[in-house]
Amino acid sequence: MSKLLLNLRNVADDEIQDVAALLDQAGIAHYRTEPSPWGISSGGIWIREDQDHLRARALMAEYQEARGVRVRAEREAALRDGTAETFGSLLQRRPLFVAAVLLGMVAAAALVLLPFVLLRG
Repeated sequence: MSKLLLNLRNVADDEIQDVAALLDQAGIAHYRTEPSPWGISSGGIWIREDQDHLRARALMAEYQEARGVRVRAEREAALRDGTAETFGSLLQRRPLFVAAVLLGMVAAAALVLLPFVLLRG
């Protein structure tokens, strides 16, 4: 029976390709399911054989550790160079998007707090 190795929700395309290549190199049979267009299912990378699952998880743990170190180093370098995306740079580049998101956050907070305001009054 197949076992899920990696849920693909919010996973970058390069990471999906890296994991598939890692499993191919290790000779671990796997397949990928795509996420649904409406976000109901997230898709995943599945290991076909139960006996390969533990080995695949060990490889995945090593990969994620190395990727985490690399990505953190890249982020720190981008912050030092001034090329990292920050709130300020996003605000300059997409002011309407930022305003809409902030407005949505305020509206959501107001809706959550509205029952408490009504109960007090």
